[in-house]
Amino acid sequence: MIDSFLSTMVIGQAAGQQNNLAFFGMMGMMILIFYFLIMRPQQKKQKEHQQMLDALKKGDKIITNGGLYGKITGLDESTVTLELADRVRVKIARSGIAGLAQPGK
Repeated sequence: MIDSFLSTMVIGQAAGQQNNLAFFGMMGMMILIFYFLIMRPQQKKQKEHQQMLDALKKGDKIITNGGLYGKITGLDESTVTLELADRVRVKIARSGIAGLAQPGK
């Protein structure tokens, strides 16, 4: 009687360990899928945006995160001076630049 009780305990523990391994294996797979579908593309996009910010020069036409179109008239380490219209200049942070304006805008 004790033998059968102990054998069912051992079998039950082994099955529990297999369930834990399967659970952690599935969690690991989900984390990998999350990383490759969400994190990597976001990092790539962020790297491209940073390269675009580093390559800005006077005369480039850009669009800000607020939707303003302007032409760069001055560059600083962390700021950019934009000309929005004739004699209308504003200074914004480089991080406020969404991207280069489409040709013709």
